[in-house]
Amino acid sequence: MLLALAAIWGASYLFIEIGLRDLSPAVIAWARIALAALVLVPIAAARGQLRLPGASVPVVALLAAIQVAGPFILIAEGQEEITSSLAGTLVASTPLFTALLAVRLDQDERVHGVRMWGILAGLAGVGILLGLDLSGTSAEALGGAAILLASLGYALGAFLSKLRLPGAPPTGVAAWVMVASTMLLAPFAVATAPSEAPGLGPVAAVAALGIVGTGVAFAIFYDLMATIGPSRTFVVTYLAPAFAVAYGAFLLDEPVSVSTIAGLSLIVGGSYLAAQGRLPGRSGPEPVYEAGVRKEPATR
Repeated sequence: MLLALAAIWGASYLFIEIGLRDLSPAVIAWARIALAALVLVPIAAARGQLRLPGASVPVVALLAAIQVAGPFILIAEGQEEITSSLAGTLVASTPLFTALLAVRLDQDERVHGVRMWGILAGLAGVGILLGLDLSGTSAEALGGAAILLASLGYALGAFLSKLRLPGAPPTGVAAWVMVASTMLLAPFAVATAPSEAPGLGPVAAVAALGIVGTGVAFAIFYDLMATIGPSRTFVVTYLAPAFAVAYGAFLLDEPVSVSTIAGLSLIVGGSYLAAQGRLPGRSGPEPVYEAGVRKEPATR
């Protein structure tokens, strides 16, 4: 199931790339979120998780804007200028932003030693991709920046959820955030709706993106959290980019250069070190996650 989730999430960038042939970024993001809401709301209702004790409408709306609506439209905008494989790799920088933000937002997260080396390695990987894999045009630079800004939004959203929605049922949070995001993006989707009927391929890609790539994927994600634990589930963060690169290369004929592999390796490896705080294979305390943010155990 973990590999299936990584394969699904890695395919999101492929679906976005196909959808952009006939649809605007805002329409893709809105349709993706609306379809995901149709999947997640019934699941949350069946589990009795639609009630969010202590949550307020402004907090849910802010979380929707920062962690879903904003990043989803930024990723689609960015992919108008860069390849799907590069987008999927740059999104893997989210743990790097999480570790950097934690210095100010979560005093339990201390960046030093192996974690600091992980951040430096990941940033080096981002630099390689932006410096070598892009042709140097301002449009591509802005596209890459949009993807990185989306990753920052994912990291900020995780802290907001941890601080403002502690103990809230995760499936319920995901369902309501999708509903709020659908409403937030509706005006932009209407304003950029296509003037003629889109092709079957882009429509099918966006449908798969929303139903499977977002709705079903979130359901699998939270089921894995409950069965194998958060720390093992978050390994998907390091697996999905490899699928994104593979899909782009084999299905869209996107180029995969030495710099692509080097940047991917540095970002994924650096993100792992920044999040886990130890080398692979080294024993250590089981990490504890709250709303997707790693929290160091009291003892080491």
